[in-house]
Amino acid sequence: MARRAKAAATLSVLLVVGVSGAGAAVWSGVHTGRDTEAAAPLRVRTVTVSRTDLSDSRTLPGTLGFGSSHVLKGTGQGVVTALPKPGVRAVRGQALYRVDDRPVPVLFGATPFFRTLSKTGVRGHDVSVLGDNLRAVGYDTGLAGASRNAGEGEEFTSGLAAALKRWQHDTGQDATGIFVPGRVVVLPGAVRVDTVQAQVGDQTDTPLLTYTSAAKSVTVPVEATDVGTIKVGALAQITLPDGRTVRGTVKALGRTVQGGGAQDAAAQNGPATVDVSVVPDRAADVGSVDAAAVQVRFDTTIRKAVLAVPVSALLALREGGYALQRPDGTLVAVRTGMFAGGMVEVSGTGLAEGSKVVTAS
Repeated sequence: MARRAKAAATLSVLLVVGVSGAGAAVWSGVHTGRDTEAAAPLRVRTVTVSRTDLSDSRTLPGTLGFGSSHVLKGTGQGVVTALPKPGVRAVRGQALYRVDDRPVPVLFGATPFFRTLSKTGVRGHDVSVLGDNLRAVGYDTGLAGASRNAGEGEEFTSGLAAALKRWQHDTGQDATGIFVPGRVVVLPGAVRVDTVQAQVGDQTDTPLLTYTSAAKSVTVPVEATDVGTIKVGALAQITLPDGRTVRGTVKALGRTVQGGGAQDAAAQNGPATVDVSVVPDRAADVGSVDAAAVQVRFDTTIRKAVLAVPVSALLALREGGYALQRPDGTLVAVRTGMFAGGMVEVSGTGLAEGSKVVTAS
């Protein structure tokens, strides 16, 4: 009984806690004195000090889909004679719709075509888009590198004109070797037709359809004050409605703050948010679902290969700081670091991986 009384007296200066606090200075306590009588050893629960990775994560609701839609307006003159169906993917070099019964192929790029290309020697980024696309679908345009100027774009050469003529022939266009705006449509990349707005018989210079990204992504509204903790390229875990968890990567952080403004009555019920885009690492993982509410876990802080114990093993000292207790009653002062998932990072003199320490639960 004396030994138990002595242990109780020693532990009376300690409080078991499960919250973060400042680190302790180096401190340790060792039981001293004589045992006045033999007693059965106290039965205590112990855990092992482990070396592990800790991550501070947050889980937020998101929406799986194809992202925001954009309107495609036709160019040039003519009558729409064929339109794609929703869900169709735009393919580089192939027709997306028809005008005056002529195919209108898709090219990928950032510069729209704004002029007729017929004379060799002209330069521009529109010429670069034409050359890049012809080469991408397998046409030899000659010495493209020699005709490209970093600031002014590519030159429309005889080799490029010859490649254009071959492509026009192969795709059912008028094989003239002359490029006329309105005969092709320029899109930012691989896209998917979302809705069709025009009808056969409409004039070309009207909104024809809306399109989205061809790849599915998850849009997650994140509080504007917290979005700085999420980085492009960071890993994420997406939990699908059927309970499966798949890996994803943060691809983009929105630049538009939504809600939270005094002028937006509906937004007063919640904080301002910024949309974060997360793309599944494998498209096949979400192939059977086009749209769904999901949960996304972001690991915002990661500590690699640190010593850690369950939070329930921490002892708060009246003098300030924290300690761990060995099974023999010895106390080892520790400094606390990151708290995550019920574990806490610890460091201190005499602390080593594999050590046993007492825990409250």
